[in-house]
This record gives sequence, structure tokens and C-alpha cells, in this order.
Amino acid sequence: MTGLDDLVGARDRVLIRQTKEWAEILLGFESKNRFELTDGAGQRLGFAAEEARGLGQWFLRNLFGRCRRATVHVYDAAGRPVGRGEKPFRWYFHRMEAFDGDRKIGAVQRKWSWLHRVFMVENAAGQEVMELRSPLFHPWTFTLTFQGAEAGVIRKRWGGLLREMFTDADMFGVEFQPHVPVEVRKLLLVATFLIDFTCFENNQGSRSAAMLD
Repeated sequence: MTGLDDLVGARDRVLIRQTKEWAEILLGFESKNRFELTDGAGQRLGFAAEEARGLGQWFLRNLFGRCRRATVHVYDAAGRPVGRGEKPFRWYFHRMEAFDGDRKIGAVQRKWSWLHRVFMVENAAGQEVMELRSPLFHPWTFTLTFQGAEAGVIRKRWGGLLREMFTDADMFGVEFQPHVPVEVRKLLLVATFLIDFTCFENNQGSRSAAMLD
């Protein structure tokens, strides 16, 4: 297997844990997003990290929050780059392009909705083929549907208020139905990073931008 295949290929679940830096926790400033990827048994599969571009990037992160341009690189357990998600600057209707190695495999695009958080999943040709939707009364669960059937789900797991504030307990679970193709699993993995950016990242920039959300 190559690229993102080994991370999601034969698995029914991938856990993505964001690790928080003490500067972010104590001062409230966003630093680079870093994630650890494990399977359901806790075995490390790889890592992901937002690309850093020095002091200017730090300033943009804290000024524009979720609206900022960002690239999240994905690595396997040996530290080899296997894929990435590229998010352009946008005030709203946020988007992330998904790459397996250097090959674009699709994108995730947020759509307008009054009562739900809705994201459309595009294939490599730019065609909308699936929908990610978070129900009104389950805002931490995003269900992927394809032709009316559930294909996977992304769940934001809360470890309690104090754990969320003072530890690295920020956790997402990405689950796949057995019949879901590998290409769809890869897109769902990358979609998790966009959902974290646009729905759960909490800083001064994102608070002001939330009025546009």
C-alpha cells in the first residue's frame, strides 16, 4: 500500500487526537495544529500537522482564525509524508482539497444550511458525490451518506470540560462501514481536519468569524 492507503485501507476506525501546546492552553493563542493518528486499539498509525510559516503564519492564525489558509500534512508511523489537505483562505463556505501523496483525490466543501452543519464531498473530477451532515441535536456527530445509505461517521469526543481545557483530550473518531471503498475513507479522514478547523477551533479570530458562520 502507498500514500494514505495504509492508514485507512482495512480499518473500521481511526482515532485522531489533537495535541495542545501549553502556550495555547494558558494564553489562548492558536499554535500549529498537531494530531496523532491511532487505530481502535490505540496502535499508532501516523501523525498530521499544520504547516508552519514562521511569525507571519502565527499572526494570520490568530487574526483570521478558521478563515485562514492552511495546509495539513499527513505522515505514516515512520514519519514519511503520505498525503495532505489544503485549505484556501475563505470568510465562509470553507473548503479543503484532499491529496493522496501528490495526487488530488477530491475535496470537502461546506454548504449553506440553516439548522445543520453540512459538507459536500467531491471526487477528483469535482463532482459532488456524498454528503456529511451534523444533526441539530447532535452537533458533534457528522454522518456521511451516499445514495441515501450511511457510509461512515465522524464523531467529536469530549473528555469533560477540564480535560478539554488542560489536557490533549481533543479527540475525533472516524468510522467506516465495511463496504466503503478506500478512496472514500481517505476523503473522510481529510474531512476531519476541515471539520476541526471550521467547527471546533476556538480562538479570537474564529470567535469574530463565527458571526459569519
